[in-house]
Amino acid sequence: MKFAKMQATGNDFVLVEADTERDWPQLAKSMCNRHFGIGADGLILFMPSKVADLYMRFFNPDGSEAEACGNGLRCITRYAIDKGYANELTVQTQGGVRKVQAQGKQIQVDMGIPGLKADEIPMLIDEKLDIILDCPINVEDRILPLTCLSMGNPHAVCLLEEPVADFPLLELGPRVENHPAFPQRVNFEVANVSDRKKIVARVWERGVGETLACGSGACAVAVAARLHNRVDSHVDVTLPGGTLTIDWDGVSKVILTGPAELVFLGEWPD
Repeated sequence: MKFAKMQATGNDFVLVEADTERDWPQLAKSMCNRHFGIGADGLILFMPSKVADLYMRFFNPDGSEAEACGNGLRCITRYAIDKGYANELTVQTQGGVRKVQAQGKQIQVDMGIPGLKADEIPMLIDEKLDIILDCPINVEDRILPLTCLSMGNPHAVCLLEEPVADFPLLELGPRVENHPAFPQRVNFEVANVSDRKKIVARVWERGVGETLACGSGACAVAVAARLHNRVDSHVDVTLPGGTLTIDWDGVSKVILTGPAELVFLGEWPD
């Protein structure tokens, strides 16, 4: 089976053109394994769509299927354009149809309107809130104030005063991901707002662990910071793998911009 290895700001993926039915969860576990497989943060399926130019399904290394992946969208867009697709496309995902376009080496993705209510995330809380700001979650005897939202997939953002490099993400990340407040688990981001145009962040991805970058996570961080009125509508989010640019006016759709590229092509023994 032929595959492409793609990366977007260090977030790496195995991409397969899926023309037959397979056990995709098990294949994701095998292919994404960094010691016994190819190694990746996820498996992207490139599939035909009846409602868009193409259909992207995305599986985490643990075999779970995710609703959305911003960096994965940029990778599948780069792959499609290199195959001869137009520079502007629509991509069907489990989280809805997304508009994408290439601007030189940069890929811009319409990530949709963020979901801010508990049932949109989803999140189990007693209060009926329109926006979940600094909701206190007790993890390992530490109270984390989480701003929670959906970017087509669930996110919990903690805006920190301490440097993100000093935060024990490897210890607390899995605790937040699997906290009972999040029935579908959650992606967890910690962030420092440097100024109104710059944020530094780290991400613990649901079903993956800490990654060098996360497109939907960068969007969630920017949205959370803007909800706290700490950044402007145009902001750069710097992650360990590089910098992504997020535009959000506080009301409409979130726009994600960043690079994506092919790393290599190969064949998986079938």
